[in-house]
Amino acid sequence: MKTNKLKMLITAVIATAVMVSCTKEEIKPDLEDGKSMVIKDLPGDIGNTVGSGTPFTPFYFSFKTGAKIAESKKVSTEWDIAFAKEYNSYVSINNGTNTESFGFGGTGKGAMVVVNQSYDQIKEAPADAEFANNGITAAGWDSGAGNGWYFYELKTHIAVPVINRTYVLRTADGKYAKLQLISMYQGAPATVTDLNWPAPYFTFRYYVQQDGSRNLSTKD
Repeated sequence: MKTNKLKMLITAVIATAVMVSCTKEEIKPDLEDGKSMVIKDLPGDIGNTVGSGTPFTPFYFSFKTGAKIAESKKVSTEWDIAFAKEYNSYVSINNGTNTESFGFGGTGKGAMVVVNQSYDQIKEAPADAEFANNGITAAGWDSGAGNGWYFYELKTHIAVPVINRTYVLRTADGKYAKLQLISMYQGAPATVTDLNWPAPYFTFRYYVQQDGSRNLSTKD
């Protein structure tokens, strides 16, 4: 009788462990949808730290090529978002007329609005009036304004992505797109517990509507 009870207890413990393991895995979103471009572990100014006294070197990313572009092409429409400031976590549009944009002085038409919905739920870009009236230049640490893509925990000094926050953009050349920023840590772990986890390595996904329409549906 005692043996049977022991077997039942062991079975219950194993089942619980499996459930916990599955739960942890399910926290990480399934990024592949057959339409979006998924970028994993894009390196920023790795090796630098906030306390070094040296600013993080910005870099520029093209939605079209899915890669960084050279600093020499900063004043152009060849990139769509810039990664700058602390741990390159400040993500800015490419807009030639916006003095706060990293593309100021160029011909970029970039714009961005924040939408508090999951990436998959975003099916259409808003009207241009929404970009004009409620647009933001960049998204970084959310200190309370409701625009940032991550919270920064002051006790742990670890960045935690905001759940169900997506950015709808007008790209540098005027197309519509949506963007989900997933992680700034190598491997995009579901939970970061180590302050020294390698960073910045960016994981994100985006979808650009190539036909010029506002249709951003990525799920059938």
